[in-house]
Amino acid sequence: MNTLVIIATGTHTDPTEVTGMAEALAAGQAHDFYSLEGSAALAPVLKNLRRGNLVVHISEMPIKCPVAPMEFALLAQDYMRRRGRMFDVDITFVTPLDGAFTKPIASATLANLLAERGIRVVTDFQIAAVDGEAKQIRSYDDRVVDYDVLVTVPPNRGAQVVVDSGLGNDAGFVPVDRHTLRSLADPDIWVIGDATDAPTSKAGSVVHFEADALVPNLLADITGKPLPETFDGHANCFIESGRGQAMLLDFNYEQEPVTGVFPLPAVGPLKLLAPSGLNHLSKLAFEQIYSTMLIPGRTLPFPAHMSRAGKNIPRD
Repeated sequence: MNTLVIIATGTHTDPTEVTGMAEALAAGQAHDFYSLEGSAALAPVLKNLRRGNLVVHISEMPIKCPVAPMEFALLAQDYMRRRGRMFDVDITFVTPLDGAFTKPIASATLANLLAERGIRVVTDFQIAAVDGEAKQIRSYDDRVVDYDVLVTVPPNRGAQVVVDSGLGNDAGFVPVDRHTLRSLADPDIWVIGDATDAPTSKAGSVVHFEADALVPNLLADITGKPLPETFDGHANCFIESGRGQAMLLDFNYEQEPVTGVFPLPAVGPLKLLAPSGLNHLSKLAFEQIYSTMLIPGRTLPFPAHMSRAGKNIPRD
């Protein structure tokens, strides 16, 4: 029997990919929150920020949990509001995308939310360099965004072992059949989570839904049976929007995030693509679900495949 390999090496940030970014981070002229050290260093900076421009910046896609930078901007704005600094600290969200999010309906909804909260959005910003001394980021088309505090998301890359193996693409992610998660290079190699190049979110929920397809497929392949499962790109995530509210997104390869209710049609009780207090409480409850169900590998009370029930899907 052939030896089977499962790759689950994840992704990491690499600030050396952007001119001046690693140096600015090391000097405390820029900050990130995708590491424990970065988050710990950022906390007192936010606490002591009294006035100026707080820039929340994404270098490029894909990144781990793509809504996290927007969530950070919204929570930072709420943090300043509760401390009476809302009109003294400006917040700018800088993205390489042509809108606030990757899909048009969600992008428009989230852009409206950011505008309502007084957060400026700069789109199509392909970063060329960080100038920590001048406190500026510069794009390849020579646009400049000035900052007093920069919170950046460096480029994400796959594991070095994947790069060294020759199995990865230019970013170090392994090309796979997006429905079976089988490597395109070798049928005995299977890939899961952030290590894949699957065109879906690099988020925890995705890994869980992928596992529900990969495990039975792997077991079937070992015994020479047809693959019984497919992965539909299902992803869902909460976005903490501040003010005791959160939003919920539920989507897959074919269906973009839309409004509606989740998980039960007509009943919900959670709202899709709209802020609500119940969504916020549900996200807090999910912390318990994560530790008591996801980590031990127990089955969640809803299916791995995305349901269209309860979603307000536009007609063509």
